[in-house]
Amino acid sequence: MAEQTALPESTGATGALSAGPPTPAVPSPAPDKPDAAVVRDALAVGIAVGLSGFAFGVTAAGSGLSLLQICALSLFVFTGASQFALVGALAAGGNPYTAAAGAFFLGVRNAFYGLRLSQLLVLPRAVRPLAAHWVIDETTAVTVAQPTRRAARIGFTVTGLTLYVLWNLTTLVGAMGAEALGDTEAWGLDAASPAVFLALLAPMLRSTTERVTAGVAVLLALTLLPVLPAGVPVLLSALAAPVVLFLMGRRKRGAVTASPEKTTETKGGRDS
Repeated sequence: MAEQTALPESTGATGALSAGPPTPAVPSPAPDKPDAAVVRDALAVGIAVGLSGFAFGVTAAGSGLSLLQICALSLFVFTGASQFALVGALAAGGNPYTAAAGAFFLGVRNAFYGLRLSQLLVLPRAVRPLAAHWVIDETTAVTVAQPTRRAARIGFTVTGLTLYVLWNLTTLVGAMGAEALGDTEAWGLDAASPAVFLALLAPMLRSTTERVTAGVAVLLALTLLPVLPAGVPVLLSALAAPVVLFLMGRRKRGAVTASPEKTTETKGGRDS
């Protein structure tokens, strides 16, 4: 009886036979991250950003808001960029409704963050309304960076709790201490709101499209600032997003259309 030789599953040569279908690659599980490391990162973000509430309290007091109004903004709005935009427009003499509209449109982004975080956290239904109040830039950044659901929940909770408590405390201290500081312009605190806003925004600009959109928005705001009431340039600068997306879309479609033409020319040249 002839001796049978087993074929190797893979020889690495062209045309080699295989004993069976290749085994699909199994994705390696995400590495666990110690809870202590998650808490450390979350506390670092919460404390660093929470201290900015002092600048908001001083700036808001300088814009003419009362202590109760300032604290209510931090307690119930709790989104730094929108709060700074509101008090900045009011300080410049803008219409309250225009200032509120600008703050609202800046805060809309949190709704899109919530769609993503709801898939990562999968919180009980009873907790979701409370968690939604903490859906902001910082909690989103910490949550999406975690490798597991447990780490994501810890990161979201610690960041949200730390930032919420510290932001409101420093807002109160800043608002109460505004009178002792006197003129905020003498201390340079009038520049605190745009500085903090840029510090929050800059790390989010990762792609070319995002950077171009931000640049066009800045140019629109600076161009319209001298000719329009305070608060209106911020609203109109939002037009940068659809304009840039439209132009980038046209550019991509043009590139896709040009590619088949080049392929056809190349094939034609070979056939000839």
